[in-house]
Amino acid sequence: MNIELNHINCFYGSHQALCDISFCYPLGETIVLLGPSGAGKSSLLKVFNLLEVPSSGSMKIANLDFQFTTKPTEEKVKQLRTNVGMVFQNYNLWPHLTVLENLIEAPCQVLKMPKEQAVDKAHKILLRLQLDTMSNRYPLHLSGGQQQRVAIARALMMEPQILLFDEPTAALDPEITSQVAEIINELSATGITQIIVTHEVDFAKKVASQVIYLEKGKIIEQGDASCFEQPKSPQLQMYLSH
Repeated sequence: MNIELNHINCFYGSHQALCDISFCYPLGETIVLLGPSGAGKSSLLKVFNLLEVPSSGSMKIANLDFQFTTKPTEEKVKQLRTNVGMVFQNYNLWPHLTVLENLIEAPCQVLKMPKEQAVDKAHKILLRLQLDTMSNRYPLHLSGGQQQRVAIARALMMEPQILLFDEPTAALDPEITSQVAEIINELSATGITQIIVTHEVDFAKKVASQVIYLEKGKIIEQGDASCFEQPKSPQLQMYLSH
């Protein structure tokens, strides 16, 4: 089983955000998308769960095949998002729901999971992420690091094959950033595929099994974690030296 993108192009009006993106990775990798602001990292991340629909190209992901010559059906997009979870940069937690309610909402509504089963599962995940004492709190009463972990817990409730992270350590202090890296490495050991947008090189080094470096919507270099020590392109060398 692979994740495969072929000749993906994305436009915002006349601006081309992604130019002819192609790659193929086996499931189970932790793929980090690196690059300066405006490189196309977030646009590429959104392609994986079709928050961004390419104007051309094709994608194989989560046992689904998309050809972007035609618009994907709502049913197929829904199916995709059941298998591809997303942890947003601003967490996107529902402020009027407690931590526990945030976790059980989607499994009960989307997967039609019985509430008792969802609550039991939520408690197990909260325990695993050291949030078991927080289940009745509201998001406003949590620190940024705690909200980040709740957002990860909520994504895990859907048992996705693939988990997407948009700048998971933005605005977090170094200690919390290390905790997030530990969680990602623990998840990696369970075989889940993770795709992470970050601009923090130290964090990327802690978690990446594969690296894709982008500039101006194009892939400049890709490879395993040895890219950090031996970058082949002058652009990645320059980026890592800052």
